[in-house]
Parts: sequence; structure tokens; C-alpha cells
Amino acid sequence: MHEKMYLKALVLYLLVWIASAAYQPQNIIKKQPKGFESSLIFPVTGNVYPKGYYHVTINIGQPPKPYFLDIDTGSDLTWLQCDAPCTKCTPAPHSLYKPSKNLITCLDPICTSLHGPGNHDCPTPQEQCDYEVDYADHGSSLGVLVRDSFPLRLTNGTTVAPHLVFGCGYSQEVVDTAHLPYTDGVLGLGIGKSSIISQLRILGLTRNVVGHCLSGQGGGFLFFGDGFLPNSGIVWTPILSQSKYYSLGSADLHFGGQATKVKGLPIVFDSGSTYSYFSSQSYSALVSLIRADLSGKPLKEAVEDITLPLCWKGAKPFKSVREVVNYFKPLTLNLKDKVQFHLRPEAYLIVTVHGSVCLGILNGGEVGLGHLNVIGDISLQDKLVIYDNERQRIGWAAANCNRLPKS
Repeated sequence: MHEKMYLKALVLYLLVWIASAAYQPQNIIKKQPKGFESSLIFPVTGNVYPKGYYHVTINIGQPPKPYFLDIDTGSDLTWLQCDAPCTKCTPAPHSLYKPSKNLITCLDPICTSLHGPGNHDCPTPQEQCDYEVDYADHGSSLGVLVRDSFPLRLTNGTTVAPHLVFGCGYSQEVVDTAHLPYTDGVLGLGIGKSSIISQLRILGLTRNVVGHCLSGQGGGFLFFGDGFLPNSGIVWTPILSQSKYYSLGSADLHFGGQATKVKGLPIVFDSGSTYSYFSSQSYSALVSLIRADLSGKPLKEAVEDITLPLCWKGAKPFKSVREVVNYFKPLTLNLKDKVQFHLRPEAYLIVTVHGSVCLGILNGGEVGLGHLNVIGDISLQDKLVIYDNERQRIGWAAANCNRLPKS
């Protein structure tokens, strides 16, 4: 009896092993890496000021062509400006992406994940899948979803070219033409299934982990997978469940180490935002605290400098933030479980070309963020920030972002 059961189990095991060995994703070329042993790393270009964005170079298509993509952990969908033809495109560093019979239909799971059940934009399943993405401080992109090759070199030396879904954007609306990112599109690294890292995870190429290190001097690096996680030193906190964003829950604001009346701020990390944003009431309270603290110090408000809403000037023009940090107090966001996110003055101030120092925390109510409080690039600089979707957590640590880590 036991021998028969053993033989049946052995036969079943062999059948499962043969079936799994026979299955290989059809959209990956060359050899496939073993499990999730590899990661991807990309050099980053850009800065908070004066550029206002950080981007990476990604090769897409057959033959592959390079595109500059704005790093955005605040949205899911990656998109390129696209000749479909283009009805409204902005100046870009490379020629427009040209689709070639590679549109995906409403049946595709990624289309369903974007639009949700009962999608009225897809009356019939075989129709093309359209998309529209809105950004609080940048504008919007309208287009159609396509699938194409992304040639990538993993850190274990394997070369792959998965076919990934992204947006072919043929109409872009821009809020602020004066600070328009000079990129070809956006690299969406959010939580949703349409995110590039989610797609790579489904294909078995990397774990669903993304990290960035944005240098205050400009540049930095971006990585996918868990091959670059430090063994220690990272402060971790859970990602708020049921959120569409990388939400850390609520935080209380401390100013110069002292508690304030600003409490219960819902915090979101978003590398697609140049500056940080507080909700209207919290922003007003912060500005009042800073103004009161600057009273009697050798700084006057520079109303003539319109780089940002609130700027100050000294007896002579400033050349760097280092010259003014002693005039401003550090901020701390106290999260649950005694986790703290520290904002030194360098993490919320910029010095403009006019020699003024400006507050890089803005009024989120003016750009439609409602109650959300967004931690943007200015406050993420010189930190290794890790979005670990495998374990539903976010971590950070002070870091030197000027050198690419070794895998």
C-alpha cells in the first residue's frame, strides 16, 4: 500500500517537474536567470534645482533606442511620448517612439488593472486599451498601451529583453511650461500591476523591490531587486495597506526637536515630485513656525525672487545651502512605532540663482493634493530609499549617493 502511494507521488512529482521545466516565458531572449538572484542598476542624472527632476536612460524597442525617463514612485504606468501620431507633445531629447502593431487590447490584465472592473472605455474586449494619467504638479498624459522589448543586463551578467507594457503618449498637458522636464516620458515605479517592477516580478526576473539614492550634488543611482539592500542600518516602516501610493501612515511634526500642533499628517513618498508638499493647514502652520523662528536673524523675505513661494535673502547673495543651515531648524516626522524621518535644513531648502534661500516645502492644497503630504526629491536626497513591495515596507538610511554600489 505504502509502495503504491510512493510510486504515485513520484510519478506526480515528475509530471509537475516536466511541466514546469517546459514552460518558459516567450518574451525573454537568451538564458533566463535562476529565480530572483539578480537585480538591475541604473545611473541617475538630474537634480532638484535648477533641473527639477532625476532621470534614467532606458533602452526600448527593436532595435533598441535610448530614452530619458523621469523616475516616479508616485505613479504606476511608464509612458513615452509617441508618434501615433502625436497631437500634443513637448520638446524631448530623443525622437518620438513609433508604435508598430504592438498595441494591447482591453483583454490584457494590465489594461484591466489600470481601469478596474466595468471599464466604460472598453466597450468590446478586442479594442485598444487607452490610458490617461494625471499628475498633481505636472499635468497629464493621454495615449494607448503598447508592449515592446526592454533590453536589460542583470547584475548576474544575464542579458534579457522582456516585452513590457507601457503607455504610448500622444497628448501631453503641461501645468508649468517654465519648469518642463526635458525627458521622453515617465518611469512608473508605483505599487500597481502596470508598474515596470511589478511586470519584471511576474516574469521572474527580479523581486518587486525598487530603491533610489538621489545625490544633493546631482546624479545618483536607481536599482530594481534586492541585490543592493544593506545588511543593517535601514530604518523600516510598513507601507499602509489598501493605499494606491507608498503611504507611511500618519506622522506628527516636530520643529527643532520640539512637538508642534501639526499632527496626523498622512505621509506619501513620491520621487516624481521635485519638492515636498504639506496640506494647506499644515503648510500654514509650518510657515508660521519658520517665520517666528527667523525673527531677529539676519534674513529678510525676498519677495522679488519668485523661484518658489517663500524665499529669504541675506546681506549678500548665498552660494549654497550650507551658508544658511544654521538659521533654520531641523524638522522631524514622527511615525508610528517611534520611527522618525529626519529633515535637516538641506532637505527642505534650496539656494536659487539669485542668491536667495527658498522653502522647498510647498502648499499641497494649491495643486489639488487635498489632505496628502508628499515627501518629494528635495527631502529624499542623500538617502538610500527602498520600496520593498515583497515585504510591504519602506526603508531609508543616510548614504553617499555619488558612487554606484557594487553588486
